[in-house]
Amino acid sequence: MPAIALDHVNIVTDRMDETCAFYTALFDLERRDGPMQFPPDQVQWLHDGDGRAIFHINAEGFGGVHAVAGPEQSPTGHINHVALSCSDLADMLGRLDTLNIPYRTVRFDQIGLTQVFVSDPNAVLLELSFRDP
Repeated sequence: MPAIALDHVNIVTDRMDETCAFYTALFDLERRDGPMQFPPDQVQWLHDGDGRAIFHINAEGFGGVHAVAGPEQSPTGHINHVALSCSDLADMLGRLDTLNIPYRTVRFDQIGLTQVFVSDPNAVLLELSFRDP
C-alpha cells in the first residue's frame, strides 16, 4: 500500500508556547489540546482550517511521545528538514518579515519553484515550497 500524504509532524520542545506561537502565526493554525489522555501542558496539536492536526507539539520529557509499541527507539537526528507545499509566496514572505523571522529563498526557474527555508524555535528546518501557478 503506498503512502498517500504526510499526516503530521511531531516536534518535541522545551519551548511549548513559543513553538505553538511560531506555527500558528506562520500557517494560520489553531492551537488545541491533544487527546484527553494527554495533559494539555505537555501536548498541544495545531489544526488547519479543515480540522486536521498538522503539527503535534510535545513537551520535552513527556513520556507519552513514544508510548506505542514499535521498533527499538532511536534518535531522529537523520532528518534534515520538513518540506511543506504552500500557497501565496508574497503573503508568507510578508508574515516572515512582520514576525522578524530570518529566512532564505531559493528559486528554480526551470521547474517553477520557489523554496523558503526557515527554522522554528527548536532549530527544526522547514522548507516551504511554492509552485508557480
